Amino acid sequence: MDEALALADAEGVEALTMRSLAARVGVQPMSLYHHVANKEAVLDALVERVVAEIALPSAEAVAAGADWRTELAGRCSSTRLAMTRHPWCLHLIETRTSPGPVLLGHHEAVLATLAEAGFDTATAGLAFAVLDAFTFGFALQQATLPMPTEAGPGFEEEIAAVAEPMLAAMGEAYPHVAGLAREQVLAPGYDFAAHFEVGLGVLLDGLEVRRAAGA
Repeated sequence: MDEALALADAEGVEALTMRSLAARVGVQPMSLYHHVANKEAVLDALVERVVAEIALPSAEAVAAGADWRTELAGRCSSTRLAMTRHPWCLHLIETRTSPGPVLLGHHEAVLATLAEAGFDTATAGLAFAVLDAFTFGFALQQATLPMPTEAGPGFEEEIAAVAEPMLAAMGEAYPHVAGLAREQVLAPGYDFAAHFEVGLGVLLDGLEVRRAAGA
């Protein structure tokens, strides 16, 4: 499974086949079936590996007086980072028809935290759905943008190399798009990933209004 995870990270989950995995570990493909039933079992196990990297919220902490928003914010931020490390998992994590104990335990921890905070069942389901929609959606957008999204060596030059030809092609036909690109995307220190914490805070504050109204 270590090798399966490394292969998916390096080449994408599409490159992960029983044959490619067998070649990576130096055995014949049929040998793998002594350990796993099929490729779907490998994918299930990989999802468990990735979910295990995500920080769990604590219902016990909320019961002791912690802000539920802090607990869920930590979980959502940790989820985005895990999806950044393993972007292939974005297309797998919600598609498993036989979820394992790690994934189910993660879901249980989120719902228990929301219940402890005073969410009724329906509003907890709403909160869970919209938090994941925002978190996974942001991670997918970050993974597919045609430019770097977090600061690193040569970061601003890489952004300019993509954005400036696009701006030139726009001419004067799209002034608001061009204005956003010039004033924000090409501004020194721009960090697309920083939008995540701001947006998450807005979402959590809105859910708090619904929780309080329900209470």
